[in-house]
Amino acid sequence: MTRKTTDGPLRNKERTKKAMISAVGKILVKEGFTGLNVSKVAAKAKIDRKLIYDYFGGMEGLVKEYLNTRDFWASNTEQIEQAIPENTADIGKAATCDILEQQFDALMENAEMRSIITWALCQDLKPLRELNEAREELAEAFFTNLADAYFKDKDKNFRAVVAILISANYYMTLISQVNGSKICGIDIQKTEDQEAIKKTFRQIIDWAYA
Repeated sequence: MTRKTTDGPLRNKERTKKAMISAVGKILVKEGFTGLNVSKVAAKAKIDRKLIYDYFGGMEGLVKEYLNTRDFWASNTEQIEQAIPENTADIGKAATCDILEQQFDALMENAEMRSIITWALCQDLKPLRELNEAREELAEAFFTNLADAYFKDKDKNFRAVVAILISANYYMTLISQVNGSKICGIDIQKTEDQEAIKKTFRQIIDWAYA
């Protein structure tokens, strides 16, 4: 019987890379983006700082890889792309509702995702710009292949509707999870208020498609 190999240069390299990516997230959540530097990441990951340059070319490359694995849109790109051909029958209506609800849940549950949004609001970095450009490319494919034709001659701007709802997700989840604030008496720490928000998402999308 062949013994399964559990160690070796490739496996060690992948474990080390994952440790560095994880370290970025831990520092980002605890200290914010100002706490990110080579020395702190190396110490948190318990690795030689030289490996950050060997494996990622430096902090910028490491940050880019981190963003690609932790951002909601980047980590769900395949799922969203798959939803395009699967949702042509209703011109993207159900898929839009699903994506908004999934984004809301992910931001509520994942402190790292919220930290990425905060980071992008406060600092202009190449990896953050590239991440947003990738988000826009994904959105463009979604709108172009599903909703644009339907809304072409209507008096509702569906892209604007979705932009407002995505932005609402960002703001609601950030302010709720940072300091527990309510918005218009809505406390999205409570399950019933989370469901009220999701129901309203669906009502707004229904209105847009009416």
